[in-house]
Amino acid sequence: QVQLVESGGGLVQAGDSLRLSCAASGGPFVTYAMGWFRQAPGKEREFVASINRNGGSIYYTDSVKGRFTISRDNAKNTVYLQMNSLKPEDTAVYYCAGNRRGWSTTSISEYDYWGQGTQVTVSS
Repeated sequence: QVQLVESGGGLVQAGDSLRLSCAASGGPFVTYAMGWFRQAPGKEREFVASINRNGGSIYYTDSVKGRFTISRDNAKNTVYLQMNSLKPEDTAVYYCAGNRRGWSTTSISEYDYWGQGTQVTVSS
């Protein structure tokens, strides 16, 4: 049973930084592609960033390009999302997700495993 556990969320001010972590267990993490998604109140869950199994293929949604960085440490079974220059519109619950097929993808339907989410709140 694959488990994904996010951490690192919190309440920050606009312009601050946060680093989210997602620890995986119960499966061959090194073979999975990983993604970060977010869901704001009253909105659908949306893609934020993804990384393939070896880190060679990375995608970002346009609104976070240049501010967020996704990375992974396969030795620690962990994927990270470094978020800089945070804006109030980044406020959401952030979820990490795993794709067994290993390719980096923006499509929510291609992810097989999901964490429980971590709240990020950015005040103006």
